[in-house]
Amino acid sequence: MELELAERLENSDLNSRDGEHIILRLTYISRYNDLNANVEVARILAQAQRNNERNGITGALVLNENYFLQSIEGARPVINGLLRKLVKDDRHFSLQVIECCEVEQRRWSKWSMKYLTPSDQNNEYVLKFSAGTSFNPYLMSSSQVMMFIDTLSKLQEKEEKRAFKKRF
Repeated sequence: MELELAERLENSDLNSRDGEHIILRLTYISRYNDLNANVEVARILAQAQRNNERNGITGALVLNENYFLQSIEGARPVINGLLRKLVKDDRHFSLQVIECCEVEQRRWSKWSMKYLTPSDQNNEYVLKFSAGTSFNPYLMSSSQVMMFIDTLSKLQEKEEKRAFKKRF
């Protein structure tokens, strides 16, 4: 009965139009399903970028071989619909919502999906924002998560600018 009601609400025209002017930021963590192949991750990212652009979603995704950490922004009904899909997606598990709030301004407005990875080069930031010596977003507070994503984004932007300047 609950599932039927949820599906009717999901498909309802009224539901898809309510709150379109309100922007939500949803940040979540989940564990990477080991059954995924590396090709699957690349495919997931490309698909997310296309779908997000079409649906007006912006965001950043941090992932390694164990975890997904994602912060996405978009119209309230779009983000709610995406969350329903994410919960059912078997490419990851143990999904935990870190933050879900209305925002006045997008934080990730430049990207349909920015892909970031913790690495040896930025390990000092993993240590700075984590509760341990390795990247484990389950041990991070919501403010640590957001500062970590911001820091990785800024580091990657600097690296991209350096690489661009080297070419010219």
